[in-house]
Amino acid sequence: MPGQLKEVRNRIKSVQSTQQITKAMKMVSAAKLRKAQDAIIQMRPYAQKLQDMLSNIVSNSDGSVSMKLATERAVNKVLVILVTSDRGLCGGYNANLVKLARQVINEQYAEQYSKGNVEIWGIGKKGYEAMQRTGYKANDTFKDLFLQLSFENIQKASAAAMEAFSKGEFDVVELVYSQFKNAATQQFKVERFLPIPKVENQGSTSKTKSDFIFEPGKEELITELMPKILNTQLFKAVLDANASEHGARMTAMDKASDNANELLRSLRISYNRARQAAITTELTEIVSGAAALNG
Repeated sequence: MPGQLKEVRNRIKSVQSTQQITKAMKMVSAAKLRKAQDAIIQMRPYAQKLQDMLSNIVSNSDGSVSMKLATERAVNKVLVILVTSDRGLCGGYNANLVKLARQVINEQYAEQYSKGNVEIWGIGKKGYEAMQRTGYKANDTFKDLFLQLSFENIQKASAAAMEAFSKGEFDVVELVYSQFKNAATQQFKVERFLPIPKVENQGSTSKTKSDFIFEPGKEELITELMPKILNTQLFKAVLDANASEHGARMTAMDKASDNANELLRSLRISYNRARQAAITTELTEIVSGAAALNG
């Protein structure tokens, strides 16, 4: 019985130590989340407006302007940019993103994958490592971008994707990431990065007319703006993923702390029962011994 009490006491101490760690990690993630959330909230309207403008321009192009980055062609080679985190302990965040990337490949690009023409660029170590372990062709060039998250570093990945697409190394580039909603909610998304998607008209067969006036010239401006807008789109996706990661980790650590409370409650009940049983046993032995002496 004393051995059982000691074992339960040790388990209680172990759970309490773990709970202190989860609470600390929750506080750290909450602090990082505030900063990451401010960054994406400020970035999102600007990036969305640029994306709308770019899609509108591409949709209303009359063919007089060269748009290599918007040219659709037969899909033989596919690039998937998968944005995950560098660290775990954030619930099912990374697993869901990896699952979505595999689903996209299996459902949309199964033929290309069977020929070895699907490549993964992982931004974040977890996605890169998971895809590599399961036999996908994974490129580690940009997996450490979260170590120094900046527009300049993300621009390198975007520029590399645009260059590869322009050279015909890939016919389509898909972006898999998590869009931040709030601390407890992330929306896992797949977006077409290249070729630049056109605006889908709803309820009308006519083209959506653009209200933009180009000065000095349409081709000169588009050539200059297209890469910059695409850089902004990838940076926005990475900022979304960064905020989503911290939100997911904060939520996971909060649930872990709650689970620790439940486990502690159960262990304390077990400890009290064992202690009461030990006391009862000792009292019984004392009473039995006294009765034997009196007898």
